[in-house]
Amino acid sequence: MTADASSWTFDAVRQLTEMARERIPVSVISLKLKRPIEAVSAKLAELGITPAAESE
Repeated sequence: MTADASSWTFDAVRQLTEMARERIPVSVISLKLKRPIEAVSAKLAELGITPAAESE
């Protein structure tokens, strides 16, 4: 298990879910939380949250 997968604090998950609810793209959430896009996507999937589509 990587550090990214195991180091989600309650506060980080709260921030993640708030940003996802605001339909912020995963790439932006990744930058704000300073985590890889893959880790953010995996956590959203684990929580059953569908991420916002990336803007083109």
